[in-house]
Amino acid sequence: MKKTWVTLSSAVLLIAASIVSCAGNTPQGNEQIAVPAANEPIADSLPLREMQLTANASLPEPLNAIRLPEGFHIDTYAKVQGARSMTLSDNGILYVGSMGKNVYAVVDENKDGKADQVYTVAKNLNTPNGVAWKNGHLYIATISSILKLENIDERLASPPAPVTVYDKYPTDRHHGWKFIAFGPDEKLYVPVGAPCNICESKNPVYASITRMNADGSGMEIFAKGVRNTVGFTWHPETKHLWFTDNGRDNMGDNMPADELNTAPASGMHFGYPYCHQGDTPDPEFGKGKSCGDYVAPVQNLTPHGAALGLRFNTGSHFPASFKNALLIAEHGSWNRSEPIGYRIGMVQLDASGKSTGFTTFADGWLQPGGKVLGRPVDVQFLQDGSMLISDDYSNLIYRVTYKP
Repeated sequence: MKKTWVTLSSAVLLIAASIVSCAGNTPQGNEQIAVPAANEPIADSLPLREMQLTANASLPEPLNAIRLPEGFHIDTYAKVQGARSMTLSDNGILYVGSMGKNVYAVVDENKDGKADQVYTVAKNLNTPNGVAWKNGHLYIATISSILKLENIDERLASPPAPVTVYDKYPTDRHHGWKFIAFGPDEKLYVPVGAPCNICESKNPVYASITRMNADGSGMEIFAKGVRNTVGFTWHPETKHLWFTDNGRDNMGDNMPADELNTAPASGMHFGYPYCHQGDTPDPEFGKGKSCGDYVAPVQNLTPHGAALGLRFNTGSHFPASFKNALLIAEHGSWNRSEPIGYRIGMVQLDASGKSTGFTTFADGWLQPGGKVLGRPVDVQFLQDGSMLISDDYSNLIYRVTYKP
């Protein structure tokens, strides 16, 4: 058994980057919300935390390289081509989007922790990355539209034709793929990435998170200044929206950091394209702007780590110390001189919603010398509390369980 000690805070992470191988509901009435002060320092000098990660060499590749905390185990749940964003139906059927043309349904019929059947439920779509479940229907996000497969759980072998819910999003492919999810307010949240690396768009829908009713009506901008989020979720207690955001390119290997943000109310601006990681004005668009005018991240993440899907652990399968922890998939860098990311990070919050640190929950998809074994995209908790991880590089979905 190979053991590695990981000791990380965001401050250490930024230093290590140069040496490693490379809200839900809008508040109602007089509800008090904790909005970070625009000029409040982000959590970049937190107490160090240690967690021992262990790889099981007896497993097949790439499982034998993946390191996890003591007592956690990983296995293959399903093979799915280009597995990206995931959502779970009320019946426990897993739906998986892709960056290709198809959407899949993954079924564990005998509930033994391994998929027995993978169905293709939609074909020939335009980058159907995002999937969301609501009232028996599967919603699918393409580059410019939201589609719906009605009553799909009962029709896997003979799926219906998609119904168009909304088709007025931009057609740009640059940051055009979408993660979608329904919030506690019953609305569907849909991001629109910036159509560039860095630019100031006249159309306010770019670099935003929008939301709409389930029937496609009432589309509005919920959050602004969000360069490219491909993952968001809601806090299980406050019901506030939490999301990752990918930082811009061409500012160096270690700048800027990806961000973990929270939006407890609509109308908040998170800085893009004027300010990055809460404290760094953009060299092109930051002139005359103050970072103090925008909402700072709750936690800076890996610079160019491509933080994507995230979920709160609300179940009881993991140890109590992991309760309500945020597990974050870092897809990995694509243009850094030395690769970084390719892991599952973890952020834990204190009672006030502030980060107590950013550390590694699982790694090993990036090997010494830059060998890539996988690229995590999304995390999803099953009804039994175990956690799934999608990997669009190895075309796998993993299942992480805990047994001391």
